[in-house]
Amino acid sequence: MLRSGGQWLRGLRLPRFPPRGTPGRPRSVCSREGEGNPPSSAETQWKDRAETVIIGGGCVGVSLAYHLAKAGMKDVVLLEKSELTAGSTWHAVRKTPQNCLTTYFHPGINLKKIHYYSIKLYEKLEEETGQAVGFHQPGSIRIATTPVRVDEFKYQMTRTGWHATEQYIIEPEKIQEMFPLLNMNKILAGLYNPGDGHIDPYSLTMALAAGARKYGALLKYPALVTSLKPRSDGTWDVETPQGSVRANRIVNAAGFWAREVGKMIGLEHPLIPVQHQYVVTSSIPEVKALKRELPVLRDLEGSFYLRQERDGLLFGPYESQEKMKVQDTWVTNGVPPGFGKELFESDLDRIMEHIEIAMEMVPVLKKADIINVVNGPITYSPDILPMVGPHQGVRNYWVAVGFGYGIIHAGGVGKYLSDWILHGEPPFDLIELDPNRYGKWTTTQYTEAKARESYGFNNIVGYPKEERFAGRPTQRVSGLYKTLESKCSMGFHAGWEQPHWFYKPGQDTGYRPSFRRTNWFEPVGSEYKQVMQRVGVIDLSPFGKFNIKGQDSIRLLDHLFANVIPKVGFTNISHMLTPKGRVYAELTVSHQSPGEFLLVTGSGSELHDLRWIEEEAVRGRYDVEIKNVTDEFGVLGVAGPHARKVLQKLTSEDLSDDAFKFLQTKSLKFSNIPVTAIRISYTGELGWELYHRREDSAALYDVIMNAGQEEGIDNFGTYAMNALRLEKAFRAWGSEMNCDTNPLEAGLEYFVKLNKPADFIGKEALKQIRAKGLTRRLVCLTLATDDVDPEGNESVWWNGKVVGNTTSGSYSYSIQKSLAFAYVPIELSQVGQQVEVELLGRNYPATIIQEPLVLTEQTRNQLQKNGGKDKM
Repeated sequence: MLRSGGQWLRGLRLPRFPPRGTPGRPRSVCSREGEGNPPSSAETQWKDRAETVIIGGGCVGVSLAYHLAKAGMKDVVLLEKSELTAGSTWHAVRKTPQNCLTTYFHPGINLKKIHYYSIKLYEKLEEETGQAVGFHQPGSIRIATTPVRVDEFKYQMTRTGWHATEQYIIEPEKIQEMFPLLNMNKILAGLYNPGDGHIDPYSLTMALAAGARKYGALLKYPALVTSLKPRSDGTWDVETPQGSVRANRIVNAAGFWAREVGKMIGLEHPLIPVQHQYVVTSSIPEVKALKRELPVLRDLEGSFYLRQERDGLLFGPYESQEKMKVQDTWVTNGVPPGFGKELFESDLDRIMEHIEIAMEMVPVLKKADIINVVNGPITYSPDILPMVGPHQGVRNYWVAVGFGYGIIHAGGVGKYLSDWILHGEPPFDLIELDPNRYGKWTTTQYTEAKARESYGFNNIVGYPKEERFAGRPTQRVSGLYKTLESKCSMGFHAGWEQPHWFYKPGQDTGYRPSFRRTNWFEPVGSEYKQVMQRVGVIDLSPFGKFNIKGQDSIRLLDHLFANVIPKVGFTNISHMLTPKGRVYAELTVSHQSPGEFLLVTGSGSELHDLRWIEEEAVRGRYDVEIKNVTDEFGVLGVAGPHARKVLQKLTSEDLSDDAFKFLQTKSLKFSNIPVTAIRISYTGELGWELYHRREDSAALYDVIMNAGQEEGIDNFGTYAMNALRLEKAFRAWGSEMNCDTNPLEAGLEYFVKLNKPADFIGKEALKQIRAKGLTRRLVCLTLATDDVDPEGNESVWWNGKVVGNTTSGSYSYSIQKSLAFAYVPIELSQVGQQVEVELLGRNYPATIIQEPLVLTEQTRNQLQKNGGKDKM
């Protein structure tokens, strides 16, 4: 019997020789028998010039070296401080067994492509390199033991249907057939991915290394990087005890040393090591008797994974954020010198709750001996996703760090980064991994709080519109935060708190996530009516905001944007395209005074867009000054038929339609508060965005609310704004357009001026796309559903096949039906075409409509002047 936490637990005997160690300090382990790394790399040559220097010899860094060299890049150099696989990869390796799971599944959309590529690469790597990789592919099953988990599986199925990944919901009978050792009492369904499994990370890394050398890369170890010195021409001097390398770019792939590498150039990467344990049993007769390998099992409610290890079992839990352990001393004091192939002392008490659940789910565990308990470090970012790509503010510095699941990501990320480096743009949209999603607001305290939460929430239900609350609020709150926090449900946007929806007395104010309509549905409908019938106010402070001025400012923006440059005093919507003609970003461009501009982008793409602008300015040697003023200015949106009447009370400036035209921008004062006002609203209704000093937000909000009492003014949030913009057929960057789409198929032709004289980025590619003709098009759909609405990324069906995907969706409070944007084949894009949209396991009839569903206020006014009728 095993005693833990005051309870006696029968079965599952501890190791006869439990691992010893000083609490909190690592202990050494031996290298793999017969497969030890040589003390140094076989290469004796040294290169003093390199196209790319990769820092870190784990699986991710070696994969990048392999892909760059295979793609033809000369002078690829990888520097590793000790040995290949030392670090997080070694924790995955240990001695025996190997604990690196591989899965096609990912709850997100874009990372499915990374997982898919990795597995397909690993399947053929042995044939290519001659190096065995120890790849087992028995498949995997996620088990659902509650009805909400079954809903989650259905939700994930529609998000996978338009991808290449094989995935199925299977019944309990099939689960028992595939995993006969399971206690089936609570199991309702399973999510099955054929081809999933596990791989030996040591052998995988060595195979990638063999491939990298085969194609000409130099892998040098031990070669400790001691200094990184940027040069004025954008190159780097990378210094090691063996000598210096001049590199055109450097890539930080240093695992849990990534923070130390970042600090060399003044960056604080938000990374933190967490301890993760897994347990290995001795041989179990019932396992030994099996005729085929068991699929990998993931018990989501029990928060553990389990797989067959030879004739025994291996299982690893993700304990709660209260019980899990962060290795915070590494953040404050740095990683111990020489750390690499060490582990931490095991702590079974911390995971005993999960051990008990595992024994109930797989009863043969009760009779098993534990022969190994492994406890090692894994590097976490705040949101558990890695940071991949070029870093804003530092020329030619790239990162591939923060991998909580490095082995399954390594192949795909190596290919993704290689393509980006070689071709000057990402091969597909993967903004959720953008290292620039974090900023100065990402403190060490925030990083630790979020890492704890992310680890503990590893297997929680993944709802749409999910919010996580650890580490909030950050220092980056708007001037209205204290005024509004008790009145609304806040959402988290790049460090900011922004109202999603507001509640009234007597309404359910809690956070109630659901796959169906929930407690915000009716309040959002009221906010929708508020804007359509009266006037509403919304806090838009999280917008990214940049000032650009200088003698070359117009020339730079004309090169960056596909639209023309607006006249002084006016604003337009413009798009930055990639060289291949994809939509890299959407911004509003306001020409405030001759040669001086205000650029505004979404909160989630602030540094993503700034990096692109800064790099183009440097590359073209434009004489401009670029300043990020995001944190200096707040923004209030005022929208609705009474917006003009309310604001006119606060200023002597004429706000009439003739004096303050649509898309015009002016500097003025409201009740003596300086404001830059732009007549624009993402709601499509009469409205202004009011840019002001952040410290003036509360005062400006108060005077507007007081002025609007007679008109019935009230607040509205981003959920209502989303419903309003969808009815107006306004596209959203990141949904309808991104690096996977071109502006022509996205219906953005109005904003693309192919005949303008400037040779803007992507112009030639767009001409070729137009000449070839489109294969798909963005359309607007209405759906007759029941209590569920589209969110985006659902499968679109026609004639029994998946033919496309939605990009975003909402309930239309005007027609009382669901509404969605979707990409479909060009031959199915005509108005009136019938298709189906899959929602929670059911296909709902959908019809392509003429967009927009509701005309904008500006268009309605124009029609009225011309004697036409409104479209509602």
